[in-house]
Amino acid sequence: MSVLEIIIALPLLAALAVWLGAPARAASLGATIVNLILVLYAVVQYGGKTGLAFTCSHPILENPALSFAVGADGTSLILALLTALVMLAAIWQIEDRPNIFYISSLLIGGGALGAFLTTDVFFIYAFHELALIPTFLMIALHGRAEPAQRKAVAWKATIYLGAGSLVLLAGLAWLVLEFSGGSKLTFDLEALRNQAKLTPLPDAKQAQIFFLLLLGFGSLVSLFPFHSWAAPAYATAPTPVAMLHSGVLKKFGLYGLIRIALPLLPQGAHVEWVQTALIWMLLGNILVMGLVTIHASRLDDTLANSSVMHMGYIFLGIASGSDLALKGAVILMFAHGVSIALLFGLCGRMRNQLGTLEYNKLGGLATHAPAFTVLFAFGAFASIGLPGLTNFAGEVMIFLGNFTDFKIGALSSLQWAVIFALWGVVMSAVYMLRAYRSIFHGSPATGLFMIDPALSQRVPFILLATTLLITGCCPSLLLNLMKSAL
Repeated sequence: MSVLEIIIALPLLAALAVWLGAPARAASLGATIVNLILVLYAVVQYGGKTGLAFTCSHPILENPALSFAVGADGTSLILALLTALVMLAAIWQIEDRPNIFYISSLLIGGGALGAFLTTDVFFIYAFHELALIPTFLMIALHGRAEPAQRKAVAWKATIYLGAGSLVLLAGLAWLVLEFSGGSKLTFDLEALRNQAKLTPLPDAKQAQIFFLLLLGFGSLVSLFPFHSWAAPAYATAPTPVAMLHSGVLKKFGLYGLIRIALPLLPQGAHVEWVQTALIWMLLGNILVMGLVTIHASRLDDTLANSSVMHMGYIFLGIASGSDLALKGAVILMFAHGVSIALLFGLCGRMRNQLGTLEYNKLGGLATHAPAFTVLFAFGAFASIGLPGLTNFAGEVMIFLGNFTDFKIGALSSLQWAVIFALWGVVMSAVYMLRAYRSIFHGSPATGLFMIDPALSQRVPFILLATTLLITGCCPSLLLNLMKSAL
């Protein structure tokens, strides 16, 4: 048995144990702590290798060839590490809540791990769908809004993500039919890749399939204009679900484009009409959502909209396709997942103590909660892209990766997109510094104040903040896992 199979199975088995009556907090925390240790072990063992490691396959069907197969490269392990970190932090936040909170968080985390660590297209898709179901249910049943409003938000997310999943399914089926070869269909990703190298499709057909996958994966990532479900869902979701979905599950669509679409359809993303459409959509994420975020009047709305905005930078790296930009996109996926999970976790803690997240009712919290203030600063400044934190490394690599073929006086459309995207960095600074000032500086507008959480409650926040600092000062820790070209 591969260590990856244990990593996938642990949270799912823990969810089953809690459902059967095991002590919810002990079983959930025990499983996630062991999982984090196993993921760190896999990362250390992988080191600077190339290709897939820890592979294992269990055949299920002969034709079509379907197997439960696992395997990980550097990109997979980085996202598995992100999942393990955020899952531990999210479950640690659950206190005095029904067992369904623990079960849902474990299922979301386990589904994400399965999607990142399996190498069969069928199971990659199936694990993601497994993780979506508890997300919808938790928003509808335990969302932070009136029953009618939270059900409406859950239905909207279900419709958007359900439609996106159907489009994605059609694109994946088209890929399997084109690259299986002969009369025997296969869902094995490595076999499909090998067939794509032997008999690549014409550029025009690659563009058609890639665009279909872009719409499917993009809807799951809140790519503009298929984004309107995301911000209300994150702002309404219970804190652990918001941390896991915005921090981890949202990265599935980006991972799918990097792991499936680009290797099988290397020219599809660079056909002019596809590239033009992607540029306009990612600029919509960065500029339109940046302006929307600036006008937010509540902290949860600011974080939710900023999460949608920052996806545009990662799509910019995918649109470039250069090795530097793609590695920067993976690092930014990790960085964004850690920083937004930290911010949503602190946001939930603030809502519990104060009962409100409206800026005009807050202020002066730094006086009574200095540790909370510092931890929030880590997440806020990472989101802005402050040097020394991981987001900065990812963004710089994406920006520079689009200028690898720079010629004076002859800027490409992608390079112009980078120039416009840089204004998004300015907007990030505006809305995050405004939020930080409104909440922590000055004096309380309505007399509300909060105190620092107990040391035991700070542990997950300290873990996430430390991760941002360590990988920000030493991004080579992540880059060494991606030594081969993406």
